[in-house]
Amino acid sequence: MTKIGAAVNRAAYRERIAEVLGADAGGVKVPYPVGLRAATVRDARMIGAGLLRLTFAGPELDGFVTHAPTEHVRLIFPDADGTLRLPEQVDHSLKWPRPLPISREYTVRRYDPVAQELDIDFAVHPGGYAAEWAVAATPGTSVHIAGPPGGLIVPFTYDRYLLAGDITALPAIARWLEELPPDAAGWAFIEVVDATEEIDLVAPAGVEVRWLHRGAAAPGTSDLLERAVRAVPIPEGERVYAFIAAEAGVVRPLRRWVREVLRAEPGDADVTAYWKRGQADFDEDEDD
Repeated sequence: MTKIGAAVNRAAYRERIAEVLGADAGGVKVPYPVGLRAATVRDARMIGAGLLRLTFAGPELDGFVTHAPTEHVRLIFPDADGTLRLPEQVDHSLKWPRPLPISREYTVRRYDPVAQELDIDFAVHPGGYAAEWAVAATPGTSVHIAGPPGGLIVPFTYDRYLLAGDITALPAIARWLEELPPDAAGWAFIEVVDATEEIDLVAPAGVEVRWLHRGAAAPGTSDLLERAVRAVPIPEGERVYAFIAAEAGVVRPLRRWVREVLRAEPGDADVTAYWKRGQADFDEDEDD
């Protein structure tokens, strides 16, 4: 893609994003040109007791695109024999080799275009392929990053916002809170083990942030999120946007609540299973 072509394309999707943000309607998926970039770890540090933040850097991050709190990228890893099989850039998208290479999806926590830095927060847990890679990574460790393929752009015209998730959704919720307008109102519920996994959050004064301590219960087995969400008093006649992300079994009854109780219209909710107990590289689109 030429520089002129890239500039025209960026102008087109940014115009579409501005249009969605200014509309009195629901969230809309806006596609971006999907890039493939090599980056290296610049810094690694714990954010609370549960998240490991890796800061990636490198000249190929120039022009990286991120506009929405729930955007994700894919980190691509070598096969078991050490072979690195990368997708091919074709116009504005990627053509992936078959069988698919080992990769994992993660939320874009922060991108600094001036410093050309990208932050990704990893939920630290044993047995996770990417989590264990992240724990072992040191400054200079390299990886290829694909995406994001687009973002779910949500207007800031709702009366209230309901954000709920476990620690895997905490990076997205943290970014949501930072990007909401100062006069936004609503609730944010985050399930963690205990106070050691709580982190500093920047939230509008009108958004109630509540940490839910799971304690000794195994991840994905607690009903804390469901009970907290079901207890939310929804004011009559107000438009509420819901973002809920957690383990598949936890999300299932909340998806039903959003549909039957909140009565969310299409575009008024994003309810997503980020992972599933006992299944690696879970893909919600492939789940029965």
